[in-house]
Amino acid sequence: MIKKDVIDYLKEYERFEPEIVGRELKVPVDSEFVVSIIGPRRAGKTYYLFQLSRQLGNYLYLNFEDSRLYGVKYNELRDIIRTYVEVYGKEPKHLFLDEIQNVKNWEIVVRELHDLKKYRIFVTGSSSKLLSKEIATQLRGRTLSYLLLPFSFRESLVAKGLSFEKYVNKDEIAKIKHELKEYLDYGGFPEVVLSQEKVKILKEYSDLILFRDFIERHGIKNLEVARFLHSFIIQNFSKEISANSLFNRIKAMGVKVSKNTIYDYLSKIEDTVFFFFLRRYSKKPHLRETYPKKIYLCDTGLTKILRLSEDAGKLMENSVFLELLRKTNQNPLIEIFYWKDYLQKEVDFIVKEGNQFTQLIQVTYELTPENEKREVNALLKAGKELGCKNMTILTWDQEDLIKKSGKEIFVKPLWKWILSV
Repeated sequence: MIKKDVIDYLKEYERFEPEIVGRELKVPVDSEFVVSIIGPRRAGKTYYLFQLSRQLGNYLYLNFEDSRLYGVKYNELRDIIRTYVEVYGKEPKHLFLDEIQNVKNWEIVVRELHDLKKYRIFVTGSSSKLLSKEIATQLRGRTLSYLLLPFSFRESLVAKGLSFEKYVNKDEIAKIKHELKEYLDYGGFPEVVLSQEKVKILKEYSDLILFRDFIERHGIKNLEVARFLHSFIIQNFSKEISANSLFNRIKAMGVKVSKNTIYDYLSKIEDTVFFFFLRRYSKKPHLRETYPKKIYLCDTGLTKILRLSEDAGKLMENSVFLELLRKTNQNPLIEIFYWKDYLQKEVDFIVKEGNQFTQLIQVTYELTPENEKREVNALLKAGKELGCKNMTILTWDQEDLIKKSGKEIFVKPLWKWILSV
């Protein structure tokens, strides 16, 4: 640690007054726990800390991706706090530690600082390992973790200065559907939403994921396999994959790789928090881990660079997954799965809260005579098996109530559902 660099850093951020777009995420500001905010790079974690800083005041913000703090050791954090006291003549009440995964063994000093009971501590990171049992063990039950994703559709409207409180006529509904189409197409990364250079920014993000968060962070050796997995996962979002099928595909390309390497790389690419692997439901927990999993992205805009087709239904499905995922912040009992039986009948999402199944959701761009029977029968079978009566089919703009076999299935347009969840 070079003290003059730390002072320079503190003085610069003293004058930093960014424009803040309020986020919907709610975290406890007076908790006795360390609050961990995890999310993909560029999702807005830094600005979320500044949102909290304006609410709380008397804080020390440390960005461990700043060149002046990069490489700081965990046992130097106290010296940085003392330098802050020396410069400003007061002890900070709140510590905001941004991109904390860049500090090796950070959990040691965070645990020690927490135990002093002098600070409210908030940490952010772009690594899902911050949510893992290993970190929870190191901090010994001292953390509450939250996931911050790119803008939701509601947040993107607010960022653009648009209202979504009510829509009373067809003209207003047409406008909101236009905005939703753009949101599905380009996603909700804050810089993308507020910029005209959307595709260029998304290309930069795609490269950032591959090289910095996947290859460099994890010391990936087989670059050919890394590039293939990165592209394949983005191109096949909302589809099932298995490590075995990926292994066979890569092997057929003439690339030498072991199956264990595929498993390892999939785990590391998921750690970037840009990708999520949704488990297929089974009553047997071990089977949930061995079944194929479905791929979802943290933001539909990432598909813009490598999208093979303009499949609106898959973009809609991915956005529904993200909305359900956001709900886990406030209700940690929520679990999300997909359901499939031996006849390949499938339900896109089943939501489980504790021991109860609370929602079954299908997503399709349009209900037609060709697909309605398939979608409805899958819901009815899953509903009977799981004991769930709350069944919904989300479409682009259809609204209906289907009654069959004594059950009711609500058909809703995505825009109405996504603004009300």
